[in-house]
Amino acid sequence: MKMHSLLPLVAFTPTRASTVNDFACKLTTEHPNPLVLLHGLGATSDEDLNFLQSWLQSQGYCTYAQTYGAYDGFPLLGGLRPIIDSSAEIAAYLRTVAEHTGAPKIDLVGHSEGAFQSLYVPKFQGVSDLLDKVVAIAPPTRGTDFGGLYRLADAFGQASRDAGGNVLRTFGCPACDELTPGGAAVARLNDGQPIVQKGNTLTVIVSRGDEMVTPHETSWVREDGVNNIYVQDFCPLDPVGHIGEAYDLNVWNLVKNALDGTPEKKFFCVLGSPGKI
Repeated sequence: MKMHSLLPLVAFTPTRASTVNDFACKLTTEHPNPLVLLHGLGATSDEDLNFLQSWLQSQGYCTYAQTYGAYDGFPLLGGLRPIIDSSAEIAAYLRTVAEHTGAPKIDLVGHSEGAFQSLYVPKFQGVSDLLDKVVAIAPPTRGTDFGGLYRLADAFGQASRDAGGNVLRTFGCPACDELTPGGAAVARLNDGQPIVQKGNTLTVIVSRGDEMVTPHETSWVREDGVNNIYVQDFCPLDPVGHIGEAYDLNVWNLVKNALDGTPEKKFFCVLGSPGKI
């Protein structure tokens, strides 16, 4: 099996949409918080959320992004390294953004593994006091079976599951194994203590058409005050799939609603991307 088939959360779109990390960007009273975006597994800051980032910039936000979890000398695939290593990189970057912008609070938007990190980093890396609004798009909060691949492995017993995890780690993607049901990072995130940290507001956005983070309900954070929503609650005809969630205008509007504190605001729905994109 080729490595790409082991990375179903990957989004490859090499076009860079806009300049990022402009610390000269002027924060406004309408958008007072700098916004950091976290890409998905196998992607980088130049892809996956780059078009959402450009769109949010056009809406008046100051946006920032940095590739995390890439191996030295191989910068084209991010998010592969252990979750704890990537989370430390992300926390350091959040501190850098806070220092350079002078803003007391930062908003955070992540997709896929980046969405998982948007939950994991505040809980374990000591930066929750820097964060205000957090938006997680399709996070594998309690682990994903990768469209059924791990259900198949589990059917053959724990030895089969362990063997699959060893393959993922051996081929340079420990994060892949950690994001499965029972994976180390998933177990740590769901340790019985609250995921959402004091002073943070969380919105979780999920599509019923997501074919990679499955079952869909694994994304939910079932804690008081969390806004768990389906894309189809607002746009019933949108069949958007996992990778497509990063490029879907309906998802973008839901992100903007969450950042603006107007979660029920209506917007014009487009057809959206096919479920299997």
